[in-house]
Amino acid sequence: MKTTKTLVFAVFLMCSLHAIAQEKIANPNFDDSLAQKYEADDYGMKSYFLVILKTGENKSQNQELLAKSMRGHLDNIKRLVENGKLVVAGPLGTNQKNYRGIFIFQGVESQEKLEAILATDQAIKNNFLAYEVYPWYGSAALPAYLPVSDKIWKKKP
Repeated sequence: MKTTKTLVFAVFLMCSLHAIAQEKIANPNFDDSLAQKYEADDYGMKSYFLVILKTGENKSQNQELLAKSMRGHLDNIKRLVENGKLVVAGPLGTNQKNYRGIFIFQGVESQEKLEAILATDQAIKNNFLAYEVYPWYGSAALPAYLPVSDKIWKKKP
């Protein structure tokens, strides 16, 4: 019986030491300057806002207003990317929920400030698009793709 207790205690101790050692294993690829540049936490993550764009209530058939609104929408996306606030933007395929696209924003302190930014979008302002906002926790490296993405398109949207 004493041998069994000793064995159980030894196994428990070894598992505990292994768990403690696992916590202290550092990433051999860790780059502190990149982590700081992208404002990563200890897990390489950070907080963003995910915006799901939906079909708005404006059903106007005014093609000139619609075209002007969509051009303003695309120009606003470009401006927000250049300002470092928008890191992902793109349309969604046809779906039953009338979701039209997504935005992922970084460096926006509150949902109120995000809504003020969204109000600068002509398609939202003219109610062709509506939105839902969600806090999102994702890889801090997400913005790293932006410099490459600007080098692979052939036709300007």
